[in-house]
Amino acid sequence: MQDSDPKSCLRCRHCAGPLTKEMETSAWTVGPLIRDSFSMIGSAVGGVSSAFYGFNLVMPVVQRRVKGPMWLHFLIGAPPVIVFSSACAGLTGGAIPAFAQLASSSYHAVASPPSLSVPRSQDDDISKSRTSSPL
Repeated sequence: MQDSDPKSCLRCRHCAGPLTKEMETSAWTVGPLIRDSFSMIGSAVGGVSSAFYGFNLVMPVVQRRVKGPMWLHFLIGAPPVIVFSSACAGLTGGAIPAFAQLASSSYHAVASPPSLSVPRSQDDDISKSRTSSPL
């Protein structure tokens, strides 16, 4: 799995992030099927658990404050629960694949042999060019 081109193996010495465009599609990334599966599972778990939590939290409050039939309680209490559930499903659907990518990258950073790092003079030139910007 070692590339013959040493430039394609460059990683930041602080965060182990890829320094070349080729590294972004290497073995360090989680495959699309796994990422989509985690996203779907995360959305389902986040949506169902937040809907359960929301209904248990909102419906007693609505029943105490609004007098009337049960369909009126549901009509008033359902919209905030749906918004809360949708937000939690979206956040969980994005967070689970991100954590999977983080775990995969961390594992590969620890398990792989040390890669070539940027020579000190180039690293200093990069940091000096960033600090000397007029912006």
